[in-house]
Amino acid sequence: MNPWHILSLTYLWMVLAHVNMSQAQSGLVNLSPQDKQIIVDSITNKLLTTYVFPELAAEMAEVIQANMDKGAYESIHTPFDFANRLADDLIAVSQDKHIRVEYHPQTQAAQPQGSTAEERETHHNRRIARLTRENFGFKELKILEGNIGYLDLRSFADVEYGGPTAVSAMNFLSSSDAIIIDLRNNTGGSPAMIQLLSSYLFPSPPIHLNTFYWRPSDRYTQTWTLPHVQGKRSPETPVYILTSKRTFSAAEEFSYNLKHLQRATLIGETTGGGAHPTGAVPATDQFTIWVPSGRAINPVTNTNWEGTGVSPHVEVAADQALGIAHVQALEYLIEKNDASELDSYYQWHLSSLKSKIEPVMIDAATLNSYVGTYGPRVISLQKNTLYYQRGEDRMYELIPVSQDEFELQGFPSFRVRFVSEKNKVTALEMYSDSGYSDQNTRMEE
Repeated sequence: MNPWHILSLTYLWMVLAHVNMSQAQSGLVNLSPQDKQIIVDSITNKLLTTYVFPELAAEMAEVIQANMDKGAYESIHTPFDFANRLADDLIAVSQDKHIRVEYHPQTQAAQPQGSTAEERETHHNRRIARLTRENFGFKELKILEGNIGYLDLRSFADVEYGGPTAVSAMNFLSSSDAIIIDLRNNTGGSPAMIQLLSSYLFPSPPIHLNTFYWRPSDRYTQTWTLPHVQGKRSPETPVYILTSKRTFSAAEEFSYNLKHLQRATLIGETTGGGAHPTGAVPATDQFTIWVPSGRAINPVTNTNWEGTGVSPHVEVAADQALGIAHVQALEYLIEKNDASELDSYYQWHLSSLKSKIEPVMIDAATLNSYVGTYGPRVISLQKNTLYYQRGEDRMYELIPVSQDEFELQGFPSFRVRFVSEKNKVTALEMYSDSGYSDQNTRMEE
């Protein structure tokens, strides 16, 4: 059983919502009271036999049947609205965000269990093609300033298909001095991908990541890091995970696991709070219910994040999380580093980053005092912004890093500093993060 569903929840939700909306807008035949009762009976059966907490399943079943009996659903006519109301009622009782009731006859018809071998193959190929187009959830991979690796991961795809991409991504990050994994737009996926990615962040002896209890089979399963991976591990590299209110399900497990194993610093917002692995179960030939049949049991906390979400170490608005994580990574590397050359390297990029997060303000008089010709280099002022130009080369906007130090826009490895003597600007110093430096005396007007 796949605890967090193989398919990305984000994509599936979009597909089903589109189908549901199309159906709702196409003049569907109204549901009869008999139709509604059949649906309620079927959902009740699925809950009582499958839902992870039997007592809560009975309570949910009692509520929707009571609503039927007292006529609470009489004014609901379309299948789409009925599915939404049932889902709302079930969630109101359980507070379980993995529960969904959906009406999507077209999607149901496309499911493998009710189709020919040829149709099943077509359905499978379409799913793989979609996963491939989405690059198996690996949206962006790059090295930020200061040799900080960054991965924007949108889903935890099935390792059978996304495994090679995951291996390439983790090996790409292996030479980084710190790693930022962005899960702000990740709503879940496969536990096998959690296992694979986590394995690159720990040494080779297996680490216990999670335990699951499954109600239908009344058994426990465990997930551990892998003893062998392809390429290089990064067990000592500091890790930062970005979270948001949208972070859900398997993305929450990954965050929760690494948080309580003290392997990552979480920065952002408290996550959505879905810890019960689930799967889609046909209720009728046109209705589906997503029934959580298991629960996660973390080996450190002996509990999970259901209903509460995963709280970050540093709570900030989601849109600020990346900048904060980048700053913290560089500050950590400066604190832990003993080599003066590396210290200068990290300080260089930290000052640049901070100046973009909190721009340095310089008064007009000071800016005007920098305008002039310095050998082949000219500093000009346009609309309270300084510009640098060397000969006939392109003109660069100067971004203040301090009151007298500026970075060339689009050229972060090069800076200029204005040298003053007795409160008068006398020279322009040019230097780079590689150690190069040069200076030109200011020419008299």
